[in-house]
Amino acid sequence: MAVSAVPVRVVAFDVGETLIDETRIFTRWADRLGVPRMTFLGVLGGVAALGRPHREIFETFRPGFDLDAELAAWAGDDPCGLRENFDADDLYPDVRPCFGELRRRGLGVVIAGNQPPQARDALEAMDLGADAILISDDLGVAKPDRRFFGAVADAAGVEPGEIAYVGDRVDNDVVPAHAAGMVSVLVRRGPWGFLHASWPEAASADVIADSLLALPDLLEALVDAQKP
Repeated sequence: MAVSAVPVRVVAFDVGETLIDETRIFTRWADRLGVPRMTFLGVLGGVAALGRPHREIFETFRPGFDLDAELAAWAGDDPCGLRENFDADDLYPDVRPCFGELRRRGLGVVIAGNQPPQARDALEAMDLGADAILISDDLGVAKPDRRFFGAVADAAGVEPGEIAYVGDRVDNDVVPAHAAGMVSVLVRRGPWGFLHASWPEAASADVIADSLLALPDLLEALVDAQKP
């Protein structure tokens, strides 16, 4: 993508495996389903490598799996546990320093991901200093739908070209953010991040980062490189 020299004014972040380490979530799922953790995580990696929806992993181990029914049963069995949810202990350690540096440089920060409603409360409780938190279930539209990225732009209050969208997936994050006219950033971590970085479509990412700590400088360098 030929990025213009328009400065990035707002950075928007995906949630799972961008801000939140989902290791504990998926290992709890393995335990819930009675599947060895290594087996469950290995199959999850295979699903990611094939570019398939991650929910297919449940069908692999339980054909005819009813996610809503299982979540309801799990809530009854463990009403006080985290179950399929996350909390501050799952936050990647580079998130707070990255957000702080972006704010120090005068950039806005938005969190926007495909998540259930309770994710909003969990993220708000972390007090990350985001200007807005957008959750797909609240919006009624999910990535990679272009309307999701339109909602991000509306919440940011700037033009799409002034927004950098950061995520760990090429299909849900990089490609649709690019199509929406945003600066697209692939963070190389989690099963999708590492696998998708080798996909041909990853070439549409304006920035590929191994850590959020480097992100502020990478975005600044990107814009500087495009100046005449």
